[in-house]
Amino acid sequence: MINFRYHVVSLTAVFLALAIGLVVGTAALNGPVADSLSDNVNALRKDNRQLRETVSSLQEEANREEEFATEAAPIMLAGKLTNRRIAVVTTPSGDDLVDGVVEMLTQAGATITGRIKIEDKFVSPDNSPELLDLADRASQPTIPLTGLPANSVGVETASALLGTALLDRPAPAPQVAPNDLKALVTAYTSAGYIGVKDNKVAGPAEAIVVVAGQPHTDKDSAQKDEAVVTIVSQLDKAGPVIVAGSWGGNGNVLGAVRGDPALAKGISTVDNGNTAQGRLVTSLAVAEQLVDGKAGHYGLNAGASSLLPKPKG
Repeated sequence: MINFRYHVVSLTAVFLALAIGLVVGTAALNGPVADSLSDNVNALRKDNRQLRETVSSLQEEANREEEFATEAAPIMLAGKLTNRRIAVVTTPSGDDLVDGVVEMLTQAGATITGRIKIEDKFVSPDNSPELLDLADRASQPTIPLTGLPANSVGVETASALLGTALLDRPAPAPQVAPNDLKALVTAYTSAGYIGVKDNKVAGPAEAIVVVAGQPHTDKDSAQKDEAVVTIVSQLDKAGPVIVAGSWGGNGNVLGAVRGDPALAKGISTVDNGNTAQGRLVTSLAVAEQLVDGKAGHYGLNAGASSLLPKPKG
């Protein structure tokens, strides 16, 4: 007769056999599996090391290219803009780029008539009525509202007024009187719509370089980005305009200009203005506008025709 003790002994034997089987099986597989895992880990470590070396090499290459452009600038730009008067206008997000652009323009021999920063307040959609009123109050005898956009878009009228003040006028139109220019700039700076480096704009310029940063990201971003394009287009109606900046996503002014056939025909763009190469090319694009009366699109992104203006001949 099979009793309880027999069952216990039988179950114990079964579990003991399973345990022994697991141990033996694990021991048998442990060597190959462990070796395979070790090989995979070593291969991944090697790939990681190679990728780090590649990144480091590319970074070093980029740094060398920046150094080359910086060292080549005095040779490539020598005399290109001698005695040329250039105004520099910075969009609300272009602060980090403007000093480098100005440095290259100066190396090319340009005289910077003024550095004007467009404040965020200027492109805010809520301020359109106030901008219209300010344009009316800031206009001067030699900077009248006559001939400017007659609508309810404040940023358009204000930008057109600034363009007529900051740029030369074709003869026989009267030039801007220094006191009128000072009064207009003071009106806009006092109201917080623009900032002027050293509070000085030394007369009208032959061309304007607009230094643009990344698109806006706040709740009014689409309207603000559109306002930046409006500013550029209105300045272009008053004289030659070159836009330099860093390429960005939706709303980037460089892409907007290149995507508009009418704007692309008259406004030059440089999409890598955040690099030494792009800043150098910006000065060459200014020279091309002033000497050849030609707009070009340069850089590394969509719509660029080449890296830099091609020499004549």
